[in-house]
Amino acid sequence: MSIITNQPAKMGSYSEEDVLFLLKDLSDIELEDSTANRELRVQSGQHYSESLPIEYQPPKEYVDLFWSTTSEYKTKVALCVGIVAEQIYRLKGKQAILVSLARAGTPVGILIKRYIHLRYGVSLPHYSISIIRDRGIDENALHYILAKHPTGNIQFVDGWTGKGAISIELTKACQEFEEKYQIRLDDKLAVIADPGYCTTLFGTREDFLIPSACLNSTVSGLVSRTVLNSHYIGEDDFHGAKYYKELLSSDVSNEYIELIAAEFPAIMEEAEKAALQRTKEEIKTEFLGMQDVKTIQAEFEIDSTNYIKPGVGETTRVLLRRVPWKILMRDPSSPFVKHILMLAEEKNVEVVAYPQMNYLCIGLIKSVKETSK
Repeated sequence: MSIITNQPAKMGSYSEEDVLFLLKDLSDIELEDSTANRELRVQSGQHYSESLPIEYQPPKEYVDLFWSTTSEYKTKVALCVGIVAEQIYRLKGKQAILVSLARAGTPVGILIKRYIHLRYGVSLPHYSISIIRDRGIDENALHYILAKHPTGNIQFVDGWTGKGAISIELTKACQEFEEKYQIRLDDKLAVIADPGYCTTLFGTREDFLIPSACLNSTVSGLVSRTVLNSHYIGEDDFHGAKYYKELLSSDVSNEYIELIAAEFPAIMEEAEKAALQRTKEEIKTEFLGMQDVKTIQAEFEIDSTNYIKPGVGETTRVLLRRVPWKILMRDPSSPFVKHILMLAEEKNVEVVAYPQMNYLCIGLIKSVKETSK
């Protein structure tokens, strides 16, 4: 396997000190389609990773809301990053290799790397790679990392959990990797927020707004969602993505990182205490969110759980890049859902009060195959 000939693409607006993207640059290929067309194709059987949504560029009021929520929650986000970073360092020390799952995991991986460097003076390697639901992880990227760091200990990083589909995909991918190559990887996912109770390595289990969920590529280094399309990706290639250089004037990726990282000195003591407390607790993964999802699927007669996206982060994504049907809301007065109410109004999507669930809100995707609905 000619893996090491594969080199990281020089893509994205982050510095290489912060992250190396192990992705194939597909910037020159037309992969985008309208949300409605794409939804129809996905619901008719095409895999979502074969094309890309057109990047939604939000109006000024929405970007202003992103900045005000970032300003409001930057200390909370920093603390949650610190708690999870302390746990990673306690578990793996200097051998840790941060491997964030592109793209929601990328800013989180950078923040964890920055925290550990500030706190312990150690600069951990950080790569961002692709994992795709029902298609697995980019094995070529994993081989690249393992060849570069033969004594390292990989720590996978993402932004938050919803139903736990990516946690389940990661566990399955790690099992397959071990069967194929006799290399065992730690499938525990580190996240800022785990409202779905899908991992034991998290900053909080509160379903709160991680501001980077509010925007698309402009808060993730101008990198698209990852793509796995056999027309463009050969068997020795990394999974692909596009670098949206044309959005440079709207890019807030590095500003966001600096704003959160500036909070680290003030929260270190509290983060260490909280991480220490975790070592004394018995933490379980119960995938509680899936129970909510099954109930809602039956109640609203929804074909597939893939059309149900729980949590603040996932609901935001439904409104930004899918065809939303309804938004279920546990508490519309929560400060964490202001941006969701704004988007729902802009896109004329019904918001339904639904107090009896673990999550603050759930986004339901419209079935576009049935025109009668």
